[in-house]
Amino acid sequence: MISRRQFVGTTALVASGGMSTLAEQKQAMNRPVVISTWRHGLAANEAAWKILYKGGRALDAVEAGVCVSESDPNVSSVGVGGLPDASGEVTLDACIMGGNGDCGSVAYLKDIEHPISVARMVMEKTPHVMMVGEGAKQFALANGMKEKKLLTPSATDEWKKWKSEHPDAIKHREINIENHDTIGLVAIDAAGNLSGACTTSGLAWKLPGRVGDSPIIGAGLYVDNEVGAASATGVGEAVIRAVGSFLVVELMRQGNSPQDACRLATERVIEKNPDWREFQVGFIAINKLGQVGGYCIQPDFDYAVHDKQSGNRMVKAPSRLPAK
Repeated sequence: MISRRQFVGTTALVASGGMSTLAEQKQAMNRPVVISTWRHGLAANEAAWKILYKGGRALDAVEAGVCVSESDPNVSSVGVGGLPDASGEVTLDACIMGGNGDCGSVAYLKDIEHPISVARMVMEKTPHVMMVGEGAKQFALANGMKEKKLLTPSATDEWKKWKSEHPDAIKHREINIENHDTIGLVAIDAAGNLSGACTTSGLAWKLPGRVGDSPIIGAGLYVDNEVGAASATGVGEAVIRAVGSFLVVELMRQGNSPQDACRLATERVIEKNPDWREFQVGFIAINKLGQVGGYCIQPDFDYAVHDKQSGNRMVKAPSRLPAK
């Protein structure tokens, strides 16, 4: 029996005499496109674009892109140089997702430079979706990854200063709007396939063992090849409560633009978190047409977009709260 999708595709092909429809031609003109969170997303976009521009796969591009941030010691919220937890240890979280439900994730991973690559190994080499802690580390080492010290001298100095000012903080950690600049990166390639990646060292000075939204499929990242892709940044607990990135994609499925979907998802986060004025959450999204958008709570979130028309540039996201 022919499926509805096959029927629609066949009908369109017949109606156009074997040629692609105008809508399909318009989609192809906008591809490829890559979008990522925060200013360090510019360098990540460049690495992703090198793959996309040559006709490479979105999945390869998103991994290569966020690896740049993971290796940059000047990015204090991702990978090497990430600020540690309250005990002084750097622990990393990441996930990666293709357009057909294929996904992999790692959390509370120590001493591995590229958690995003381990997440991809989980996706491609195991029947699992998520691996955590020591098990994830041993899996990474067994698959050729090398141990690396992630805590840099500058991060150590910052931790010691914070520790001296908060001697009892390991018992309790309040969430605020500092130090959560996760990189989320989503892309559509020339063939029209979507993928995404999200990686972070989490909230600075977090309670040991804390995991946020970044490695959780549907919260920090979600991709659906029929609709679009989205990623979140900010305080992960708030994103998890709204299943934020999945919500953005579902809102696009209902016909909303990426911009409106991000705005509506941010409103849902606000509804679920009475203290929403005290923290930041932002979303980025891309749809099947290659259109992009972003929205946030606090007026300090920007994201990087790279396409054929305008190159690589920063875009300031509109926010629920006005600039001070």
